[in-house]
Amino acid sequence: MWKTRIGAILLLIIGAGIGYFIYASEPKLHEGKTVSGQAFAEKFPFKLGLDLSGGVQLVYQADVTSVKPGEVKNAMDSLRDVIERRVNAFGVSEPIVQIQEKGGITGPVEERLLVELPGVTDVKKAVDMIGQTPKLEFMTERSKAELDAYNKALEKLQADQTAGKPLNIPAVVLAGPYKPTELNGRFLERAVLEFDQTTREPIVSIVFNKQGSDLFAELTKANVGKTIAIYLDRELGNPEPISAPVVREAILGGKAQITGKFTALEAKTLVGRLNSGALPVDKLDLLSTQTISAPLGAQALMAGVWAGVWGLVIVAGFLVLWYRLPGLVSVFALAIYVVIMLALFKFLGVTLTAAGIAGFILSMGMAVDANILIFERTKEELRKGHGVHEALREGFARAWTSIRDSNISSIITAIILFWFGTSLIKGFALTFGLGVIVSMFTAISISRTLLFALPFNGHGVVVRTLFGSGFFRLK
Repeated sequence: MWKTRIGAILLLIIGAGIGYFIYASEPKLHEGKTVSGQAFAEKFPFKLGLDLSGGVQLVYQADVTSVKPGEVKNAMDSLRDVIERRVNAFGVSEPIVQIQEKGGITGPVEERLLVELPGVTDVKKAVDMIGQTPKLEFMTERSKAELDAYNKALEKLQADQTAGKPLNIPAVVLAGPYKPTELNGRFLERAVLEFDQTTREPIVSIVFNKQGSDLFAELTKANVGKTIAIYLDRELGNPEPISAPVVREAILGGKAQITGKFTALEAKTLVGRLNSGALPVDKLDLLSTQTISAPLGAQALMAGVWAGVWGLVIVAGFLVLWYRLPGLVSVFALAIYVVIMLALFKFLGVTLTAAGIAGFILSMGMAVDANILIFERTKEELRKGHGVHEALREGFARAWTSIRDSNISSIITAIILFWFGTSLIKGFALTFGLGVIVSMFTAISISRTLLFALPFNGHGVVVRTLFGSGFFRLK
């Protein structure tokens, strides 16, 4: 008995300690005050989603027409990594970059990219963050026949321009003297700024990954004595190659150099942009933007917080009024459940959204539901004349199967929602599923320990009163 009571006291102390940690980690709760452990606790702030903190949401559609069907998923995964590195480089706090697929049942699949930037309210700045990712291309010389056609078309274009005639630009002129290859920035591993040992001119050295190294080796082997042109953002108004070195021999090491009339600052900027990632898809089209102001996000956050507070107060009041002493015990267990969940949100880095808060509040109902099942079973045993501890033991045993089955079905539902849902649904599913798991622990372990620590036994008037239901005493 004393072991149980000591265990109950320890649980209450631990719960209070976790609650204090939550308090210390939120500066707004103790403005102007100094609390112990504040510096450590503030390292674990709540991570708020776009709808609670304000910011910008951008939806892009990726053009994957030149990507092989079997490589689309890898290309989109690489694109997500590229954009994450890009926005992280700008110091955006907790950006969310996700891949979404639209269509696919009766129409073509659209590959989309969802970018959420909390704290950013300037849409133009946000779009620039994404748009500054360069597109690197390696192109080889055209055949003699293709070059002759190019030169003739270019001469005619120049003659028409001199004569003042309307310009009719043939496709071959737009294509230029080089033709595209499979090798592009998606195969880039890293870029490094170096300087020529003789001229001291800046050089950008690039290293390809394994697949890029193989492609580069084949490319250089097939074009010995010819030039390979390196283009950067050719489709964005840069029609001239930034470098066109002559291939002396096949290059097997997967390394290349970009030379040109760079200043040191320009070369450094180019290295940074290349390392932040070249687009692994043809292009990104901005479909929509959404801006949520910080005051609106704060208003949504406070609405969610007050919903949780009032929900907790009303549920606690119901438990105490209807289930009396066991209800009061379950309120303590519910309080421990709440602080455990809040601590998990902080330590696991869960990004809280309005939908996530709704999932958390709903999971509180699951925690209460488990206690109600236990209490009702316990009252049935007390009516049979059993003592308190024996009735509690039977109540937990008989209620366990119902609690287990209902919670398992809820967890399965949460997993399905998280697996197939959008980002909004995933936030709800994550907090709800996590809450159900924690509620099983608090209902079976914490509530049980606290109830068995009660100093009551037998089946007297006091027991029948404290363990009664609502306005009625147990008979």
